[in-house]
Amino acid sequence: MPVIIYHNNRCSKSRDALSILEEKGIAFDVIPYLVETPDAGALTRLLKKLKLKPEELVRKSEDLYKEQYKGKELTDEEWIAAMVQYPVLIERPIVVNGRKAVIARPPEKVLEIL
Repeated sequence: MPVIIYHNNRCSKSRDALSILEEKGIAFDVIPYLVETPDAGALTRLLKKLKLKPEELVRKSEDLYKEQYKGKELTDEEWIAAMVQYPVLIERPIVVNGRKAVIARPPEKVLEIL
């Protein structure tokens, strides 16, 4: 099973993680998550592999977060629903290798699961 990277080409960290995979000769599939947004089930599985709570996967630097979610207490299901509705809220890049996953920030963190 190839490595999977949830990628946003506009993000330098995401591009750098992709470059590391290419340099290492790792076979991988790219999921442009802003276009092919994971559903609630897929996000739940990702969170389990990442060993994170849903709120920990939310990009707190996004304007949308600051305008609509900052300071709010949401349930895990509500955070997941927010990320499905607004995938820009999903931290990036996420790299998955089988049962392991990492948010590749810094991009070199991808090496931890290869």
